[in-house]
Parts: sequence; structure tokens; C-alpha cells
Amino acid sequence: MPQDNGNRGSIDPARAIERTAILWCNLGSPDAPTAAAVRPYLAEFLGDPRVVEIPRLLWALILHGIILRVRPAKSAAKYASIWMAEGSPLKVWTRKQAMLLAGWLGERGHRVTVHDAMRYASPSIASRLDALQAEGATRVLVLQAYPQYSATTTASVIDAVNDWSRGQRRIPEFRFVNQYHDDPAYIEALALGIEAHWKREGRGELLLMSFHGIPVRNIALGDPYQAQCLETARLLAARLGLADAGYRVTFQSRFGRAKWLEPYTEPTLRELGASGVKRIDVVCPGFPADCLETLEEIAMEGREAFLHAGGTTFSYIPCLNDSPAWITALAGIAERNLAGWPTRPAASAQNLPR
Repeated sequence: MPQDNGNRGSIDPARAIERTAILWCNLGSPDAPTAAAVRPYLAEFLGDPRVVEIPRLLWALILHGIILRVRPAKSAAKYASIWMAEGSPLKVWTRKQAMLLAGWLGERGHRVTVHDAMRYASPSIASRLDALQAEGATRVLVLQAYPQYSATTTASVIDAVNDWSRGQRRIPEFRFVNQYHDDPAYIEALALGIEAHWKREGRGELLLMSFHGIPVRNIALGDPYQAQCLETARLLAARLGLADAGYRVTFQSRFGRAKWLEPYTEPTLRELGASGVKRIDVVCPGFPADCLETLEEIAMEGREAFLHAGGTTFSYIPCLNDSPAWITALAGIAERNLAGWPTRPAASAQNLPR
């Protein structure tokens, strides 16, 4: 039987203050830019039924019989081209965002633990939830690095949280932030980043906004992702004062033979370069942190496609990363969704058991 330590009914006030936590979740990245590290990451990522929605047996044969035999080495080379001294860019920025978010909330008087987590690879959502539970967290706000909702990303994180919960005796109280595609502070942070880039580098003839793509079938099944991407683009263009002819929306990272959201980014860049557009700016509003899809696919492959087709100047505008405006926006989103939970010392003391 558990031993009675004589403290039943009493709680350390400092521990009670820290019982509210935030889990800041992103997609994930291999631990190293090597085929050996990429293979298990891809197996987990592409093995998620939320990501690839085809019959599991058929997909398992394709994934393990073909894709995981040839793709890891190719992907590893791509990761190596953008790897930072501190590690994977996505992990580096996500970790820094979590630290800055905790600091910002602390300055506002909140005592909230913030951990970063990855849906695939490490640090896993399960391991972070284990750590939060060990720290005494009984309330967890799950905040995701996906401004636009999609079952392929947002719902998959919720699945991972629920999978962890099934193995727990006492489950924390959870809240999920499913989208913030039209949050004014998020739009403002994007706009400020673009304007700062224009001030430093000059302005192109066109602003291309590239979002991650998903299969068209997902939209037909009710996924709101496409509509939310277009709304983000509309709000951002309005904030920047762009006419319809001043920007375009495209979708990148197509995988497989299914029809994905169009227009595709790279063919559009080639088309623009061939049509006489000489200078273009490209931004990825759906990615709060720079990663393989932005640094390699857009800033390298996209640049090459545009210049090879006849363009002369390709400017990639970095993601939000650690910009103060973005951390302020993120903290505002967190504060609204933490409302009613004891996050301040006075509020926590009032909620202690009597």
C-alpha cells in the first residue's frame, strides 16, 4: 500500500502555482541529417493514418517496400543542406519559441510551464506529457504550430495526446487550440516581417504566399484547411495594402500521385519566371518556424526553378521564428485560451484545496 507521508490534504503552494502548463507542438524532424536517422522519422510520419489516408495494408507495402528503401538517403541530403549548428532548424526554432513564450507569460505574471514537443520523433508528445505530469501539471493547454486547421496535422496531435491519455490513471484537464489563421496579432506579425524584409532588401513585383498542400480529397471530406489558408492570405494582403494582382497563393510539398491543392508552388514559380516576372518575394505564412519545407524546398529549389525559368531576383522572406511580434501574438493566443485556469500566484493560492 502507498505510504502516508503525513501531508495528505496539503499542497506546496509553489507546486500548485505551476500546475498549469502549455505544450507547444510542431511536426517534428529527424535527430540527425543522416539516412539512419531519417528512416524511423519517415516511418512514423508517413505511417500516421491521418497523413496518408489509403488502405493500411496497401500503404504499408508501399511505405516499407519502396519509400523507406529509397527516400531516407535523398531526404538526409536535403536536411544536411539546411542543418544548423544547434540541430534541426524546426527543432531549434520551436524550442526557442517555447522558451520565449514562457518568458513573455512570466513577465505578464503567469506561472506556467511551457514545453516544446514534436508529433514525430523527439521530443515526443508522450515524453513531454510524462514530464509535465511528473512536475504536477493538472491542466495542459495544447498549442500547435499550425495556424490553419487540418486533420493531417492538428487532429494528429490531438490523436497523440489521446493515445497518451489512454495509458494514464489520472488524466490532466486538456484544452486544444485548433486554429488561429485569422488572429489579428498573427496577421500583424506576418506583415511586420514582410515589411521589414522589403525595407532591407527592396520589394519584388509580386508576393507569392506558399502554404503546405494536402490532397484535394481531404477538402471534399470536410477539412477546412484550404479555406483557412485563403483567409489568412486575404487578411495578410489587406494588411499590406496589396491588390489582387499583387500577390498569389500556392501550395507546396506535394507527395504521391493524388491530386493536391493547386496551384502548385514550383510550377507557378517557373511560370512566373518564364512570363517575364523578374523579381519575386516568397513567404510561407503557414509555417511559424523555418524548416526543410521553407529553407530547402522554397529558398533553394524554388529559387532555382524561378531563376532557371528567366527570373532574376528571388527573395525568400523568413518565417516568424523568434520575432518579438510573433511571440507577442503567440502569448496572446495562449492567454485567451488559459482564461479561467489558475496561472497567477494569487489565483493559484485561492484555488488551493482547503
